[in-house]
Amino acid sequence: MDKKWLETYAEKFKVLGHPVRLQIVIGLLNNECNVSKICEGLKIPQATTSQHLIALKNKGILDCKREGTTVCYYVVDEDVKAIVEKLIEVTGVDPSCK
Repeated sequence: MDKKWLETYAEKFKVLGHPVRLQIVIGLLNNECNVSKICEGLKIPQATTSQHLIALKNKGILDCKREGTTVCYYVVDEDVKAIVEKLIEVTGVDPSCK
């Protein structure tokens, strides 16, 4: 097995290993969202949310686009998207934010 591939996916799983980051990715699977709405949904401060978003963006899982003064995030890593969708399917968890 290719060592670089293993290292790449180990790093992606490591960043997804934080519950808040996993919740962010789940929330962004089918929709883009701005930082304020993500903070509101997770009920955590903007600074904390931004740190998690940066970690996910640095690993190439998320990207963002600016719309005026608003920054919207979305999932760009199709492999991670497929893995998280499969995780939801296999576990039967309700991915909605409650």
